[in-house]
Amino acid sequence: MLPRIVEVRKNVLKKNDLAAAALRDRFRAAGVCVVSVVSSPGSGKTAFLETTLALMRSRYRTAALVGDLATECDAERLRRSGAPVRQITTGTVCHLDAEMIERALDGRALADLDCLFIENGGNLVCPASYGPGEQLRVVLLSVTEGEDKPLKYPTIFNSADIAVVTKIDLAEAVGFDHAALLRNIERVRPGMPVLPVSSRTTYGFSSWMALIARRIGDAQPEPTPVHIDG
Repeated sequence: MLPRIVEVRKNVLKKNDLAAAALRDRFRAAGVCVVSVVSSPGSGKTAFLETTLALMRSRYRTAALVGDLATECDAERLRRSGAPVRQITTGTVCHLDAEMIERALDGRALADLDCLFIENGGNLVCPASYGPGEQLRVVLLSVTEGEDKPLKYPTIFNSADIAVVTKIDLAEAVGFDHAALLRNIERVRPGMPVLPVSSRTTYGFSSWMALIARRIGDAQPEPTPVHIDG
C-alpha cells in the first residue's frame, strides 16, 4: 500500500502547486503583496498580525485571511484593526491550501488591496508543503518555545523567507538564548533574516514595516510604456 499512498500524496501536492501558481499569477497581475504567516500554536501569530494591521491602517489597504480548525476567535480579534478579515474554517485539516485561499477570495477585488495577509493554522509541518501562492512566507517562533525549534522543524524554515522571533520582551524572564537560536537557524537555513519583535511593546516593528513597505513596492506592476507617434 505504501507506493499507492506516496503516489496519492504526490498528486495532491502537484494539484496544490498548480493552484498556487495560478494564484501567484493573479496576485502579481493585481499588484497585491501577499504574505503568509506560519507558526506553532501559542507563538503570538494573531497578536503579531493584529499589531501589523493596526500600524498599516493609515497608509495601506490591507486585508487578512485566517485559518483555524474551528471558531472565528482570531478573525474577530483581527477585525478590531479595521481591516477586512475572512475566516477559513478547516475542520480536521491542519493547514491552508491554495484551493481554500481561492474560495475565500471569491468576490474580492484584489486590485483594491496593497497587501493581503494569510494566517495559517498553528502547525509547522503541513504548511511547509502546501503553499497558498504567497510572495513572502514568514515563520514565527516565540522565545517561550525554545531555541531548538529550527532543528526540530527544518523544512518550514527552509521554505520560509524570514524568521520572526516574537515575545522578545519576555526573553530575559524565560532565559532565552538568542545567540543559540541564530546558530540553529544558520545550520538549517544559512543567511536567513531573523527579526526579533514584541507585539506588546511594538519593539522591532519599525524594521518589519520597512520590509513590508519594500515588498508592497516590489509587487506593484510595471507601468505600461506610452508610445507617442511623431
